[in-house]
Amino acid sequence: MTTYFFVAASEKFLTVEEPLDEILKERMRNYKENNKEIDFWLLKNPSFLQTTQFADLKAKIPSNPAVVLSTDKKFITFLKLRLEFVAVGEFECPNAEIIDPFKVQ
Repeated sequence: MTTYFFVAASEKFLTVEEPLDEILKERMRNYKENNKEIDFWLLKNPSFLQTTQFADLKAKIPSNPAVVLSTDKKFITFLKLRLEFVAVGEFECPNAEIIDPFKVQ
C-alpha cells in the first residue's frame, strides 16, 4: 500500500490565483538535477474526492476541485503553508473505495 497526501482547492485557485505552476516547475527542475523520480501530480477533478472518506472535505471545496497529490508528506505540508487556503488530506491506496488515485472524472 502507498500513502498519498494532498492539498485540495478549486481548480481556479490552484491554477490561476496562486503561483502553483511556478512552484511545480521549480520542483521538477530540482528533481531532474538530482535524478529523483517525480512523486507529485496536479489532478483536476480527482475521483477519490467523491468517496465517502472525503465527503466533508469535498463539501468545503468550491466546484471544479483540483489537487496536488504526492507521496511526499513534507512537500504537501510546504504547499499547505505556502498556499494557506487549501484543504489537506491523506489516504492509503488501494483501499475499498480508491483503487486508482490518479483517476479523474
